[in-house]
Amino acid sequence: MPKAPAAEQLKLLGLQALDARLRSLEVRRRSLETDPRLAPAKAALEQASAAAGEADRAVAETEAELAGIESKVSEASTRIARDEDRLYAGGLSKDLEALQKDIAGLRARQSDLEDAELEVLERLDGLRAAQGSAAEALGDARGASEDLRAEIDAQLASIAAERATVAEERAEYARGIEPGLVGIYEKTLAKRGVGAARLFHGTSEGSGMALSPGDLAAIRGAAEDDVVFCPDSGCILVRSAEWA
Repeated sequence: MPKAPAAEQLKLLGLQALDARLRSLEVRRRSLETDPRLAPAKAALEQASAAAGEADRAVAETEAELAGIESKVSEASTRIARDEDRLYAGGLSKDLEALQKDIAGLRARQSDLEDAELEVLERLDGLRAAQGSAAEALGDARGASEDLRAEIDAQLASIAAERATVAEERAEYARGIEPGLVGIYEKTLAKRGVGAARLFHGTSEGSGMALSPGDLAAIRGAAEDDVVFCPDSGCILVRSAEWA
């Protein structure tokens, strides 16, 4: 059975308290990194981004469609003007009749194209309005996501700073305890999750359970400098006459 002065064993409770603070900070850190608000915020941002991208594509495609129609209208206008110049220049009656038919056909095509152009312009107005709404929704989703991330990052930074302070305090505190005892404590902490706890009025504060009469008798029979362990949690049990 390992041994250490009772006064040294008593110091383990302070070390355990510091480790408990570090563990609590780690739990808080993990909780923040898996904050339940993060997934919905990410999903909302992805959905808004996809909607904005779709709106942009719809506007771009319709603008390209409009540009194509405008090009055809311009082409028809150019051909009409050219044919009219030839018509007004005179010539054989047969050629003039053909020009008149060509001009009539071009004007009808131009009219159809202009009607299509108006329809596309009206559609484009609606798509641009939807594009603006989608962009606004994306901005809102991005802002909400960034605000949430900033909030969480600020808390994580605070936890990191506190953890650094506690870790430094713990290292300093551990240097004041007999190294061999600290080694036993560290192994127990790594294996059991709790390094040391009080034996208080027959109850192990490591497990929260009252020890059996047999276990209590064995512990009471141990020497004051014996390092004893909780039969349930496996942690070091720190004894004191005043806790008996």
